[in-house]
Amino acid sequence: MINPHGHDLDSRARSLLRTLIAQYLVDGEPVGSRTLSRSSGLDVSPATIRNIMADLEDAGLVASPHTSAGRVPTPRGLRLFVDSLIELQPLPRAEMARLQRELPPGPTTTRDLLGNVSTLLSAMTHFAGVVTVPRQADFPLRHIDFVALPGARVLVILVFSDNQVQNRIVQLARPLDGRELEQAANYLNSHFAGLRVDDIRAHLLAEVRKAGSELNQLLASTVELATASFAPSASGPSGPDVLVSGQTNLMGYSELADMQRLRELFEAFQQKNELLQLMEVCARAPGVRLFIGEESGFTALDGCSVVTASYGAQGRVLGAVGVIGPTRMAYERVIPVVQATAGLLSDALNRAATTL
Repeated sequence: MINPHGHDLDSRARSLLRTLIAQYLVDGEPVGSRTLSRSSGLDVSPATIRNIMADLEDAGLVASPHTSAGRVPTPRGLRLFVDSLIELQPLPRAEMARLQRELPPGPTTTRDLLGNVSTLLSAMTHFAGVVTVPRQADFPLRHIDFVALPGARVLVILVFSDNQVQNRIVQLARPLDGRELEQAANYLNSHFAGLRVDDIRAHLLAEVRKAGSELNQLLASTVELATASFAPSASGPSGPDVLVSGQTNLMGYSELADMQRLRELFEAFQQKNELLQLMEVCARAPGVRLFIGEESGFTALDGCSVVTASYGAQGRVLGAVGVIGPTRMAYERVIPVVQATAGLLSDALNRAATTL
């Protein structure tokens, strides 16, 4: 009996399994013993190949569709293939150049950049490209400005390091004139530019405690204004988002042609909740993550493989990029594409951060 994790596969069984999966990934058809005999390069009899295939099937690494005498890999077999039977190579120079060429070279907002990354991943793999969008508060503040409005209201203009601009109107206890607003903006910009919103709140709280009863009017007004400006709702959506591009690409794969499966998959893309949960799990782990079939834990993705890699800036993880496609994908190409894209995205975000 062959160990289902592949630890006890001898060289012939590993070679045959590798050959079967490689052939299946190309044409999507069950692979018969005769094809394996021709393609594997092993000097073994057809009877020996059939015996090995029977053992691999008993171990749950391959399966026999009832309509064919050939065999196809199971998700467990694909997992073993990816983990130990293929050698991943760096992305070819031409494809790396394409990624570098098609990512926006100049200043842009992070959301626009991520949307471009999602579309590019879809175009390069012909699957669905996915990327998580962090909370705006995950990016350092570049600049803050205030504009007085009638009725003790103030327009707050927040400019973040990713070039995203957020506006909000806050209500104060008393009106502040233009001079007071300018002084407050100068104070906040000189002391807190380059910090994230959560860090700014903590620093302001510490300064208030330190000043105690000696809190002067200017600092009191600044603290009131800043507290309202940096309230959690000031940073846009309450949580991260996920962008999906190229969903319709998946309609072209016979493995996903079942209408009920497609409906569930597209509903998952539209609702985003489960997909966002999965991508956040991926973001918390370094390097490439791969879920094959049921490994994702979400029914809508049972017939799919999900390949992701985390990205970030200044040593801080911000999210994950990846692709969703059928389990029959060219893993040796897709994995390096996702990995390289995450690296280039991190480089772009780091360059943006240095312009603060």
